[in-house]
Formats: sequence, C-alpha cells, structure tokens
Amino acid sequence: MTAIKIYNTLAREKQTFVPMQAGKVRMYVCGMTVYDFCHLGHARVMVVFDMVQRWLRASGLEVTYVRNITDIDDKIIKRAVENGESISRLTQRFIEAMDQDAAALGVQKPDHEPRATNYVPQMLGLIEKLERNGLAYRANDGDVNYSVRDFPGYGKLSGKSLDDLRAGERVELNTGKRDPLDFVLWKAAKESEPAEVKWDSPWGKGRPGWHLECSAMSCDLLGEQFDIHGGGEDLQFPHHENEIAQSEGAHRHPFVNYWMHNGFIRVDNEKMSKSLGNFFTIRDVLKKYDPEVVRFFILRAHYRSPLNYSDAHLDDAKHALTRLYTALKEVSPDSLPLDKDEVHAVRFTEAMNDDFNTPIAIAVLFDLANEVNKTKSAPLARQLKELAGTVALLQRVPQEFLQAGPAEQGGCDEAMITEQIAARAAAKKARNFAEADRIRADLLANGIVLEDKPGGMTEWRRA
Repeated sequence: MTAIKIYNTLAREKQTFVPMQAGKVRMYVCGMTVYDFCHLGHARVMVVFDMVQRWLRASGLEVTYVRNITDIDDKIIKRAVENGESISRLTQRFIEAMDQDAAALGVQKPDHEPRATNYVPQMLGLIEKLERNGLAYRANDGDVNYSVRDFPGYGKLSGKSLDDLRAGERVELNTGKRDPLDFVLWKAAKESEPAEVKWDSPWGKGRPGWHLECSAMSCDLLGEQFDIHGGGEDLQFPHHENEIAQSEGAHRHPFVNYWMHNGFIRVDNEKMSKSLGNFFTIRDVLKKYDPEVVRFFILRAHYRSPLNYSDAHLDDAKHALTRLYTALKEVSPDSLPLDKDEVHAVRFTEAMNDDFNTPIAIAVLFDLANEVNKTKSAPLARQLKELAGTVALLQRVPQEFLQAGPAEQGGCDEAMITEQIAARAAAKKARNFAEADRIRADLLANGIVLEDKPGGMTEWRRA
C-alpha cells in the first residue's frame, strides 16, 4: 500500500505522513465562531476535515480529532448586545444550529469539541509562560500583548517577513503596542462589556485574545506538539502564524508537524461575502439541494483548490450523484467486505493517499459504476458502495436518495406521484395513450421522471 502524503503548508510541499506515535494521529482543526448560522465556507471546512479523519481511520490509524468552538469573541459580544441576550444563550443557540447543519452534511462529531470559555485557566498559564520567556508584555491600556519581533520564527508558515507586514493594512494600529505587528493575548475589560465576558487574571479583569484560545485548547487536549493542524486558507495568516508564535514561544519546541489548509469558496467566480450579496448559509442551500449533493459537490474538488459555488455546479453534482445511485439501484451489492486488492480499490486508495485527492477517487467511483452498469456484478456494486462509504457517500437506500426532495420542493408529494402513476397505468390499460403521455409530461414538468420497467412496473425519481 502507498504511504499517505500530505501537502504541508509549513514545508510548501507534499510530504510522507509519519505520525509522532506509530498508528496514532492527533489532529486539531479551527472550528466556528458561533454568533450566526454557518455558511458555505464553514461547510467546506467541516466536510473536508471530516473526510480527512475518516480516511485516516479507514487506513487503520487511531485518530484523536479536536475541533474547537470559539464562544467568546468581539463579534459574539456585539451580536449579543444588539440582540439584548446573554452571551451563553446566543452561543448555545448557534452551536445547536451548527450541529444540525453538520449532521445533515454527514459530518461526524469530533472526538473533542472544546469551548474557549472552558479553557481560560489554561490560557492564563500560557500567557504567564510567554511573559517569563520575554515574549509578552502589559501595555499602557491594560492589554497583554505578544512581542512579535522577539520571536525569531515569525512568518515561517505564511512566508511573510516582518518587513513586508506593514502596519495599518493587516493589523489595527494600537497606541498601547510596542510594535504595530504585536497582537493581543489578553484584552483588558471595558466598562461597557457584559460581566460574563470578564475573567480575573494577574493582569486584571479581561478576556483572552482569539489566537490564544486555539493554542491553549490544542495543547491541553493533544499535547504541546502534535501531528496535524487544519483550517481554512484564510486562517493561515495571521491566526495560525500567531498560534505558532504563542505555542513555540511558550514551550520552546515545534508545535505542529503538518499544517493543512483548504481553499476558499467562490460564488460565480467572485469571493463570497455579505457585502456582495452572494453570501449563503448552509441551511439556505439545503432548502434547494439534498445535503449529500452538497457534500458530494465539496468533495468533488480537491480540498486545496478554490471551490466555485453556483446553482449550475450544484445541479451538475446532483445529476452526477444520481448516476452513481442509479447503478446501485439496478444492481444490489453483495454482503462481503471490501476487497482492498481489487483494481478499483487500489486506484481509489492511491488517490486518497496522494494528499486526499478526492477528484481522482470519485472518478474511480464513476469507472466502477460504469462497470456495474455493464456487467451487473454484485461484487463490483459492493466495491462501489464500500469505497464511497469511506468518505460518507452512497450509504442510503438508492431509491430513498433518488426520490428525496429538498425542503423547497413543492407540489409533488409521494402520495400524489403514486396516484398519478396509477392513473397513467389505467389510461394505458384503456389504450388512452394521449392521457398517459399527458400524465408523464405533467410529472416531468414538476421534476418527476418516470421509468417503465419490465413486467409493467413503473418507478420514479426526482430529476
């Protein structure tokens, strides 16, 4: 079997993956800041790293997967104050919504899902270490900041030099900082802020900085050095760069061995943003498309590539997934386990081991589906279903998927469709073929495709 290779952002190349502890993987992924519903960018992070952890487990590795929840942040405070509700109520509401969205997309719960507010003591301990190591200082405004220029390795993840980072473009100017590039570790409490975001500390009441939260949670749950750290491409700088500075500055040794970043979501070739009016939440998309179609759409692109969202691309994904499910509907898989030495399985594994190359792996599934259609082979149907199952695709009863409709699908419920099929059968029996054709055409106009089978049976699916 080929070794797993991962594109390591830190090394800027694909590297053979060697876990720190043989047979075991420790992985941390930056999760959501819970002040609003999750959008398509969040969907991509969740699905991509769900795929990664599933494949690592399918490869026989024991995985400890941590994905955090940021439940204290400037945006959270602002939204709670605007709504006139407590921080905890706001964040719990959106955590529950996030869990619903993730479950719909077939995303498994991480092994650990730490909330930042439960790790403030660990964050304070990290600041104290940084202070002892000469990397943290208290500013005149009461904030505790990280002294970027005193950490020699700053910029190694993003490839940015300190001289290239001009103040005012990426970092808000703050008169309390020794250097405009310094970032906050501990924010001094403001009189106007709610009491529930004020913690006691050696530097007075306040709350942690965003970058600090992930360093504290990952190190507490996975150790001071671990295998994989993932997240969206937008987090590479400054968030992940600052995590490295904090963690390595405190512990004086490497923090993470392999850094993984998924690409951006674009909408009709423009960056998704609220200001452009092309911003889509997961639940908005699921009103129009089946969740497995959305998952398939995400996985059909390589995780590091930009992903262009449009209705046309989602429609194409739906038709492609329909072809795979149709192969399994026509030929039932046998009940034997996956044959890992079968030629399609070997090709699928080689693709997935090559930096999780899901486009090639999915192409293998289509080759298998074509073979199933030609040969009517139950063992090949089993291979198709089992291989797809390693990335959580094709696990439903085929007819269930083919007949499923999104939330906004109206007009044609199952009872009405069954009634129309019976009426068409009666028309055909009476040799009223014009009426039979009219019923078929009316159903098709409403997105229902009829398929006449040998023996007079008629099956249906949504277009």
